[in-house]
Amino acid sequence: MTIRVFVVDDHPLFRAGVRLATQDVEDIEVVGEADSAEEAVRAVVHERIGVDVVLMDVQMPGVSGVSAAAAIVAAPPPGAEAPRVLMMSVSDDDDLVVAALRAGAHGYLVKGAPRAELLGALRTVAQRSAVFGPTVAARMSGYFSAVHETSGRAAFPQLTEREREILSLIARGYPNRRIARELVLAEKTVRNHVSHVFAKLQVEDRASAVVRARDAGLGV
Repeated sequence: MTIRVFVVDDHPLFRAGVRLATQDVEDIEVVGEADSAEEAVRAVVHERIGVDVVLMDVQMPGVSGVSAAAAIVAAPPPGAEAPRVLMMSVSDDDDLVVAALRAGAHGYLVKGAPRAELLGALRTVAQRSAVFGPTVAARMSGYFSAVHETSGRAAFPQLTEREREILSLIARGYPNRRIARELVLAEKTVRNHVSHVFAKLQVEDRASAVVRARDAGLGV
């Protein structure tokens, strides 16, 4: 399946760079672009251009990329899921990252990331997982370490200790296979626990669970 990408950035050179990075990649295709958040919302939400991932600059003149991400995520096409949003910025400022996650973004990379990292992030986000560049992940770890783990217990009293432990590992970006290795569990058992966590938190995917968990101080 080809991942259809829509690029949103006010710098033409950046958009051209993304096109160049993806032009020989069989499973990724740039199907459209916009130079403003307003244009992106119009194309993706109102004109319903079919895309899987929106690669969005965080800070642009006028409406911010964060606001556009929220609008896109909140307005899925009838009978379908909303496109996934991968944010990019020259800044890895903690507040920007948190704002992007709260808006419903499914990943955050710092501009200038290697081509392989960008392509990997697009694939990961398209597969309903969350992704953060190494620099962002390191900063977020420090940011959330300031929040005591007991807040996670207070926020999720409906979870068992094992479920809370698994949620914490999900928030670190661990896939089920690695969680199984870390906790010495069968991968099927981990999948069952993950399903229970999603149901209890009333979330549909890992990205949403990551946001909830990190807001509560888990995943450090």
